[in-house]
Amino acid sequence: MNEMRYQLDLLKAMNQKLNAKERMYRLICDTAENAYLYYAFDRDEVFTLGRWDDFFDFDIKESRDIPRLFDAVEETYMMPLRDVLFAEKNHQGEASVECLMKDRRSWVRFRVDIVYDEDDKPVDKVVCAENISKMKTQKDELMYMAYYDGITGLYNRNYFVRLLAEFLRRAAETKTIVSVILIDIDDFRKINDGIGMIVGDELVQQFGSFLKDFESENVLVCHMNSDVYCMAIYDPVGSRSVEHIHKQIQRRVKEPFQLSSGHLLQITVSMGVAEYPEASTSALELINCAEIVMFKSKTMGKNTIQYFDAPILNEFIHNVEIENKLKEAVFQNNFVMHFQPQYFTDGRKLRGMEALIRWKDNGDHTMISPATFIPIAEKNGAIIPIGNWVVEQSIRQYAEWREKYGVDFIMSINISALQYGRENFVSFLMGLLEKYQVNASQIELEITESILISDFKGVSEKLMLLRGSGIRISLDDFGTGFSSLSYLKKLPIDTLKIDKSFIDTVLTDTATRIITESIINMVKTLGFESIAEGVEQEQQFEYLRTVGCDVIQGFLLGRPQPPEDIERLLEELKD
Repeated sequence: MNEMRYQLDLLKAMNQKLNAKERMYRLICDTAENAYLYYAFDRDEVFTLGRWDDFFDFDIKESRDIPRLFDAVEETYMMPLRDVLFAEKNHQGEASVECLMKDRRSWVRFRVDIVYDEDDKPVDKVVCAENISKMKTQKDELMYMAYYDGITGLYNRNYFVRLLAEFLRRAAETKTIVSVILIDIDDFRKINDGIGMIVGDELVQQFGSFLKDFESENVLVCHMNSDVYCMAIYDPVGSRSVEHIHKQIQRRVKEPFQLSSGHLLQITVSMGVAEYPEASTSALELINCAEIVMFKSKTMGKNTIQYFDAPILNEFIHNVEIENKLKEAVFQNNFVMHFQPQYFTDGRKLRGMEALIRWKDNGDHTMISPATFIPIAEKNGAIIPIGNWVVEQSIRQYAEWREKYGVDFIMSINISALQYGRENFVSFLMGLLEKYQVNASQIELEITESILISDFKGVSEKLMLLRGSGIRISLDDFGTGFSSLSYLKKLPIDTLKIDKSFIDTVLTDTATRIITESIINMVKTLGFESIAEGVEQEQQFEYLRTVGCDVIQGFLLGRPQPPEDIERLLEELKD
């Protein structure tokens, strides 16, 4: 009797312990964010736990109800889910699958764990349903950021390079051409600076949306950065040929872009094309080649398309070499000054000299033309220290010659637009005149029309200050740029230089002769002095003297010469 009571008490205690554990497990499941399904194989019993009702609008009370879960997911995921829910058929201990639910608003990960007995027969199965929508969204956002551009929705640069590399791999196998087109919106910086970056971004979006229409299995479109796009075309023929796409782009940009701000923007684009395998067999090098010819397109007036070829690459490499050497030359002051005399047509008396910089390459000791390195220096900003050096050396040299030979003449110094645009330019120049004790009236600054374009008012004010101090102002290369006659009546200039391109044909071309004589007569009427550049023949000199040109400059009476040769000339004048 006592033994039986003992057994009953023991069973009761064990039952209470089991009930307590069951309550604990149920509490854990109910407070979790997941839904659970438990299935006992030997008893064919099914229980649902946790937040089942938050996931599904049906109950599962028998094992035959489990397939109802298939109807809760999108059709694409039904078979993968079946394989997971009945993983015991493949003797798996665990399995999982991510499924998009039919409401298309949520993602659920189904995870199954199965317990087997010592005979490898399934005993218990637990199915856990976990809502992974937030994680999936974050993952998708990260994936999007990894592959796509945030402004345009086009492929980003890194992913585009990977896809282009795959194009090239396929092309190598099939002996097919791949074209790469780099597209740049012309003068985009002016849009950003003038209207604002938000408007600029919307323009980038709209143009990117237009380019996206070209995308296909064999056409990739990428937003590289800012206003630059890149396209890759596998087997460019027919509607996906470079010529067809170029025509479509040109047709589109003829129409203005309507922006939400109300602005109507008319744009042009410059394009560069490089092809595999002619230009390169590497994705990055192919893009680089397209970029090189795109910049070539810009230097040729923009709104054009250029195709890669060897001469363009050689020119680019040469310019890069010059730019690298130029940095070293600026640092080491590897420049020299030459001076070209200017003479009055009346009596051929010395009027002055133009200071001209020369660069002797330390490597091969050849002279590099200013026409080659000055444009590069203007692009990379080296023109500022170079220009300042030229100004100081010219004024210093003039002071030395005046002291030594006592000969008065005008020293003409070329000033770049960047140099002139510096806020301290006027004070810098006046400081040098004071330092070397040079009379301002003996210095002439030669400016080109390009200086006037960006800020006519600011330029005019500086010219007034310089002119007020006694410095002479010369307008160089007249007739080769915009040549607005309004400049002549508004600017405080003393001298106008007629470009060499007119003098070259003035004796043989009637139209050139008419223009040249008109310029000289106009200059004389306005009270300016006229200088003709590039005079190389006696006949040219006589003609210019006859039509009233005041001064000539050219090989006929004097080439650009180093200081020691100029000193011999000054010595003769002294005597």
